[in-house]
Amino acid sequence: MSLLERVERAGNGACLREGTEAALGLDALKEQVQAIVSADEVAALQAENPGRARSEVRSACRRVFEGLAWAGVAVEQRARLEGELLDAVFGFGPLEGLLADDAVTEIMVNGPQSVFFERDGRLFRSEQRFADEGQLRALVDRVLGPLGRRIDESSPMVNARLPQGHRVHVVIPPLALDGPVLTIRKFARRVMTLADMQALGSFDGAMRQFLTWAVRARKSVAVSGGTGSGKTTLLNALSCAIPHEERIITIEDSAELRFLEHPHVVRLEARPRNAEGLGEVTIRDLVTNALRMRPDRIVVGECRGAEALDMLQAMNTGHDGSLTTLHANSPEESVARLMTMVRYGADLPVDVIEANIASAIDLVVQTARALDGSRRIAEVVALSYDRERRRCVVEPLFKCGETEACGTWAGAPAWVADLPSRGCAGREEVDAWMRACCSAA
Repeated sequence: MSLLERVERAGNGACLREGTEAALGLDALKEQVQAIVSADEVAALQAENPGRARSEVRSACRRVFEGLAWAGVAVEQRARLEGELLDAVFGFGPLEGLLADDAVTEIMVNGPQSVFFERDGRLFRSEQRFADEGQLRALVDRVLGPLGRRIDESSPMVNARLPQGHRVHVVIPPLALDGPVLTIRKFARRVMTLADMQALGSFDGAMRQFLTWAVRARKSVAVSGGTGSGKTTLLNALSCAIPHEERIITIEDSAELRFLEHPHVVRLEARPRNAEGLGEVTIRDLVTNALRMRPDRIVVGECRGAEALDMLQAMNTGHDGSLTTLHANSPEESVARLMTMVRYGADLPVDVIEANIASAIDLVVQTARALDGSRRIAEVVALSYDRERRRCVVEPLFKCGETEACGTWAGAPAWVADLPSRGCAGREEVDAWMRACCSAA
């Protein structure tokens, strides 16, 4: 979209501001900026040097404000109008403030007149609005254009990732009946560690120590939970505990995991088919190829289909210590979900699948979100295989109710006692943890 069209959209968005005077001020600013700097010039600068393009528009705004007609306009209002014009031309218009707010974790646009956001796990309605459906569609096109993605009536849904790492999902009519639906999942600039999650109350020091040991001891962990329960956040925190001398390969549908400090990470992202229906690369394709890339650990951002079979095979053939997430309401359901996903890829007997699940995955960590928006670890279980009954057995290790400040340990897996001999922890440290957490059990 050209600069001229974007500025015209900004003018149409005057209903986002209260008062006729503010609307006329923005409209006048739009017209006079167009007279100073042409759309073609700024478009060319935007392609070559985005910073300079923004500076040119700012300079044009300052020249406009020097005119006598603007003498009676307050400095604060001038700055606001300039910011709104820049946001409409180069940024995300009404959503710019929400994107800049680090406390906002999700932005939901349900048509041009309905904008919601999530802060601290709770939903709020925003005062921001789009002028009309056209302005919202223009924003969607501006977001998807540089990413090489398209959306139209023949392909009315799309997943994408912003340069900042934020995840974007869009649905447009005819599937969305009330106008384009835009959802942006934001991610913090700084990666949250296990220590950070402990400070927020997601779990206590004993759980933090246990999870750190599990990663160091190369135990394969599946993080299970519902949407928005903190699965990806916990997965990223667990990844921070992986030793720096190991090679990590991450595989994701839309890249969300971030390793800002680990020196040896290879990031792979799946690719959808193009407009001609060609070029699709699935997570299963990436898992298969990752095995040829000498990984120490494979981290699958989310397991949701036939790639579960390849992931289990990788975990069972020397790539222990791998991590993944999946959607399930309980650890028991996570086993059933994995079985279903494996059968997408191969028609294997149920007992064979359960044996592979129990052999591949050591721990299932269940996350949950409380009614007040807080996230916590609700359960931790170990998986084993009962050869007599020929089924995967879920062994409870830890459980924390919604109203509990800290959960209760039912026991510890056998490998915890072996940590000192493997050099993963000191004997006194392990004994103290066992006395504190498992003495009652």
